Amino acid sequence: MLDQPLLDQMIIKVILLVAIVGVTVLLTRSTAGASHQAVRRLLLVGFVVLAAMAVVFPPLLTQVARAVGVGRGADLLLYGLTITFLGYVAASYRRMRQLEAQNTILARELALRSAPQERDQR
Repeated sequence: MLDQPLLDQMIIKVILLVAIVGVTVLLTRSTAGASHQAVRRLLLVGFVVLAAMAVVFPPLLTQVARAVGVGRGADLLLYGLTITFLGYVAASYRRMRQLEAQNTILARELALRSAPQERDQR
C-alpha cells in the first residue's frame, strides 16, 4: 500500500511531467504564426506575475508547495526554474538551428551571385 508522502509527491510529479510535455509541445510546433508569439507573450507575463508574487508573498509559495506535495517553497521554485530553463535551452537551440539554416541559404545565394562575375573576369 502507498503511504501518504508518496501520494503527496505524486501531485507535483504529475504537474512537472505535464509542464515538461507542454514545453516540448510548444517547442516542436511551428513558430511562424502569430498565435505562437501570443502564447510566448502570455507565458512571459504569467512568469513575471508568478515571480513577483513569490517575492512579495513568500509564505504563499510555501503554501502552494505544500498543496502540491513539495515540502518547501524553495524546492517548488527550483522545480519551476528547472522547467523554465529547459524551455529556454530548447528554444535557444531551435532558434540557433534556424539561424544556421538561414546563414547556409544566404551563403549559397551569395556564392551563386558571385560565380558568374568570377567567370567574366577570367
